[in-house]
Amino acid sequence: MNNMTIPEMAGVGVDRLFATGAHFAQLKSRRHPSMKPYIIGTKSRVEIFDLKKTDEQLAAAKAAIAALARDGKTVLFVGGKREVSDILRDTARRIGAPYVAGRWLGGTISNFTEIKKRIDRLADLSQKRDAGELTKLYTKLERIYIDREIERLSERLEGIRDLSKRPDAMVIVDTRHEAHATKEAREAGIPVIGVMSSDCNIKDAAYPIAGNDSSRETVTLILNELAAAYEQGRKG
Repeated sequence: MNNMTIPEMAGVGVDRLFATGAHFAQLKSRRHPSMKPYIIGTKSRVEIFDLKKTDEQLAAAKAAIAALARDGKTVLFVGGKREVSDILRDTARRIGAPYVAGRWLGGTISNFTEIKKRIDRLADLSQKRDAGELTKLYTKLERIYIDREIERLSERLEGIRDLSKRPDAMVIVDTRHEAHATKEAREAGIPVIGVMSSDCNIKDAAYPIAGNDSSRETVTLILNELAAAYEQGRKG
């Protein structure tokens, strides 16, 4: 990513972020030390983000994801916690990006060769079932077990069925909650765009966006902005 030409992009403005509750961080006792520079004050024991800095971070993240899309890079969206998983899934599907909107499957990055075998297995079984080939090759009982395997693989690989290689970058909502995905990305040298509350380590993302990562409104706004930038970049 360091070799890319990053286009200039604007954020969304402090007012729009504020309207979604993006300014609410965590209790001071839960704050990761790396987040201190992004806190501007406290209200009712809850710390408050400096949304001017958040907006600048969002602008930088939008520019980065636009450059990735322009260069044909693959961006994997990750966010499985209950509050935002459906938002992340819908956003990724809208732009045709791979996603993990449930439990992170260990090895998705660190052992992608094995994950790819499962993806290929699912594709093979699904194709044979749809073509009616399983009826000719297996008994009724065997087909029941195969259907169960297809269902299990489909659930686990839902958003990465078309992933043919390790992603070039990742968008992660709440890097602390998605600690396993974040760790695999870091160890593989894959840059992360992170939507991160104050309990996250800012260093876990190449492009951090400090904000309320549990607010559906905040996450929707940020992901929509990133998706729009991605689509703009894809158009060249």
